[in-house]
Amino acid sequence: MQKIIPNLWFNKNAEEAGEFYASSFPKTTTSVEARYPETDLLDFQKDFAGLPLVVGVEIDEYRFTLINAGDQFRPNPSVSFMLNFDPRVLGGDAASVQASLDKLWTALSDGGKVLMPLQEYPFSPRYGWVEDRYGVSWQLMFVDPDGLSTADEARPFIVPSLLFGGAAQNRAREAIDFYVSLFPDALIGTVAEYPAPSGPAPAGAIMYADFQLAGQWFVAMDNGAGQEFGFDCGVSFEVDCADQAEIDHYWNAMSAVPEAEQCGWLADRFGASWQIVPTNMGELMARPDGYEHMMQMKKLVIADF
Repeated sequence: MQKIIPNLWFNKNAEEAGEFYASSFPKTTTSVEARYPETDLLDFQKDFAGLPLVVGVEIDEYRFTLINAGDQFRPNPSVSFMLNFDPRVLGGDAASVQASLDKLWTALSDGGKVLMPLQEYPFSPRYGWVEDRYGVSWQLMFVDPDGLSTADEARPFIVPSLLFGGAAQNRAREAIDFYVSLFPDALIGTVAEYPAPSGPAPAGAIMYADFQLAGQWFVAMDNGAGQEFGFDCGVSFEVDCADQAEIDHYWNAMSAVPEAEQCGWLADRFGASWQIVPTNMGELMARPDGYEHMMQMKKLVIADF
């Protein structure tokens, strides 16, 4: 079961975005999973009465949640999603896997913004970074098994990637150690350092590292180009918790910005956004006044729904 679920913020078009991803990615489904109540909404939410609240998207068994809200936030490249086109994972030969990469690149770049062109790089024979029409960033990379050591373990198709820049510049190593200390089934995999200074990243900063939290792979990098964007609520990570004790564990360890606390949301010491929620959140929200009770909370307290 996927314990950590990326949540993506959309400006009143989450349902449309879900349909876009379902038509662009293979083995993908989407559905509206919750709607705003018809009544008892706060003033700034009244235009959303009855509209989708969250839209689920599942890409090859990897789950995303799309949040249907306003224009307060938008995803940016501080969090992107690595798409590993590895024949060992996807099946098929190299030519067919590269063809699948090119097809998806065409779909995601339509109406989007190319951040790194699709071409050969020292680390991959075919790689590109694109921000799609909704602001969500994707890194598409062909993995050539013949170019890897037989000891290298294949990574999943989708791996979230955190780029540490702005206020969190050069804190990737600290963040990896912190996250690995909090989650079960956690480990550090590959670590590659900058051999020489690159923009604001000094030699020895993290050029690329991957690690597991709750058995799920993540990537972290220190920004070597100096862009100004940083983490915000445009992309957050939902952690599904079995009980109140688990909610308390993550909340007490991670919450570092009191003014950011709302409805189970927090910002950690690096500025990254997390949602610490009970696994049965849907059931709790279906209770009479469940939505109203949630809106009054910072840390979610199951007994108060």
